[in-house]
Amino acid sequence: MTAIRPRRSALYMPGSNARAVEKAKTLAADVVIFDLEDAVAPDVKAEARERVCAAVQAGGYGKRELVIRVNALETPWGEADLGAAVAAGPDAILVPKVSSTETLAAVGLRLRRLGAAEHIRVWAMIETPLAILNAEAIASAARDVDTRLDCLVMGTNDLAKDTRARLLPGRAAMLPWLMTALAAARAHGIDILDGVYNSLSDPDGFRTECGQGRDCGFDGKTLIHPDQIAAANDIFAPSPDEVTSARAIVAAFERPENAGKGAISLNGRMVERLHAEMARRVLALAEAVSDRSGHHV
Repeated sequence: MTAIRPRRSALYMPGSNARAVEKAKTLAADVVIFDLEDAVAPDVKAEARERVCAAVQAGGYGKRELVIRVNALETPWGEADLGAAVAAGPDAILVPKVSSTETLAAVGLRLRRLGAAEHIRVWAMIETPLAILNAEAIASAARDVDTRLDCLVMGTNDLAKDTRARLLPGRAAMLPWLMTALAAARAHGIDILDGVYNSLSDPDGFRTECGQGRDCGFDGKTLIHPDQIAAANDIFAPSPDEVTSARAIVAAFERPENAGKGAISLNGRMVERLHAEMARRVLALAEAVSDRSGHHV
């Protein structure tokens, strides 16, 4: 099984805030997204770019996955953002408003021309109605090594703005679009992160939405405040009961008497080999999470 990188919590940090960029070194987020786009006013974008890229280059963020969200290529800052990000060498570059494969092809071409290090991946924001309609095509770009596509990120606020859908508890209007993007990501073997939760004064609502995202199949959630990290890390990690159950399933299929069986009975329940595959992934994720925290399962 391919090594799993936990992406339970992906915290947006405004690149214009020097204190936030430094504070990210101490936070328990799996992913830090240094934002040069929405969170940064036009008159300080160049300054934010310089600060973020210097911080990424200097390091000191431990095992946290570092991502730089650039401005779109068609903006006055996009090309410079991309060039500076490549020089800084983050784990990934997050491209906003990806509505078609052409955007990813254009980014991939520039990365090749810039001589981007092989480890730098591309993440794509899914935040427009056209992106939802083109979700499968966008995700399929991951099959083209030149695009470097590794993860989709839902931009639910922009999606709500463009569709005029209301972001209400339960997200009834948003769910079909979330699941369309998730199915596309899974069809092409890449990760996908849920959108942000806007209310900082409603921790119960945040936990509920994290649970919904986890139940839907998302790998983690994008966050707007450090106070949201602990809940996301908890909810998107396998629970102790899930780990125990997964171990039992794997162990059962490894018994000699079950070697040639496609399905077995375990604790009064029929379990198939596909459940064993799912169980192995649970155990791999639990191990990756424990490695991140320093406590082994």
